[in-house]
Amino acid sequence: MSSISIIGTGNMARTIGARAVAGGNTVEVMGRDQSKAADLAKALGGGATTGEWGTTPAGDIVIVALLYDGVVPAVAQYGEALAGKIIVDISNPFNSTFDGLAHREETSIAQEVAKTAPDGASVVKAFNTVFRHVLEKGRPDVFIAGDNAQAKASVETFIESLGLRPLDVGGLKMAHWLEGAGVVTVGLANHGVGNLDFALGVSGLPV
Repeated sequence: MSSISIIGTGNMARTIGARAVAGGNTVEVMGRDQSKAADLAKALGGGATTGEWGTTPAGDIVIVALLYDGVVPAVAQYGEALAGKIIVDISNPFNSTFDGLAHREETSIAQEVAKTAPDGASVVKAFNTVFRHVLEKGRPDVFIAGDNAQAKASVETFIESLGLRPLDVGGLKMAHWLEGAGVVTVGLANHGVGNLDFALGVSGLPV
């Protein structure tokens, strides 16, 4: 199983943490508010621990479960503490009307993290196309993107421990299009599907 550190104490941190514990992974929670981090670790159970914000995470895989505008600043603040780690960005940089991306150039939060992360760290985009409650209760496909094959393999192993199927979409530049797919899910929720009880996935053609 995997050793995971989660930076953040919100709903996605709680949901991924719960599935991680259920999957037999080692989980550490790190939050700016130490009491919130401790409360979440206690709620997760399974031996989940609390780490101090800004210090070297215990996990080999570090999931940054923050709102998109806090991801790059947090990685910058951690700095060399993230050297050698696999950093997983799960954020969606939606614009104010949720029909486009907050950044206007062809980049992504994950690519901006890669510019900020220390040498030896690898960045993987994952989980951003899945609504939280679907991740909590369902078995959605999880799309991932990254440049380091070994890092992606480690993240795939972690995703499989959650009982989910990882699907590799390519290099880190594909994170931009995964963020676009996040916009598509919101559009579907508001229009074609009409609810949040779905996830994007891949189905093979019948034989």
